Amino acid sequence: MVTVYHWSFAVKLFSALGCGLIAGVFFAFSTFVMKALAQLQPAQGIAAMQSINITVINPWFFLAFFGTAICCLFLAISSLRWHPPGTVFLLVGSSLYLIGTVLVTIAFNVPLNDALAIARPDSPEGADLWASYLTNWTIWNHVRTIAALAAAVLLTIALCYPAAK
Repeated sequence: MVTVYHWSFAVKLFSALGCGLIAGVFFAFSTFVMKALAQLQPAQGIAAMQSINITVINPWFFLAFFGTAICCLFLAISSLRWHPPGTVFLLVGSSLYLIGTVLVTIAFNVPLNDALAIARPDSPEGADLWASYLTNWTIWNHVRTIAALAAAVLLTIALCYPAAK
């Protein structure tokens, strides 16, 4: 039983920290990165964001983003099956991360990134795309930020629940 408690604690801790870490990354983009890119000429902003979108595809970011998603999925499934202390916080927190962060990324931010990836930075079409990209991508990024932060809070609360004796 002690081993199960330690594994459960570790998964909850990793999930809460992962959600917080990802919320911080998204928060940075929402509060200053996108604003800085918007101040550049469209061609420069497009080129910079295209570079960011390539650079973000790396093992460290994937571990934080998808590792947290796997842990949240595990917590949600195990919560439904075993009803540990703090089940509601585990379910809602995990769901917020999976839906509000991962699903929103896949459904909204990635398609916007894909469209930007093929844009010619120095073309009028690229400039038009960039204007709408800045608005739409940032709105969805705000959603991801709030969802990941709320998930971190709820998973931290679940982490603080006393273990069943």
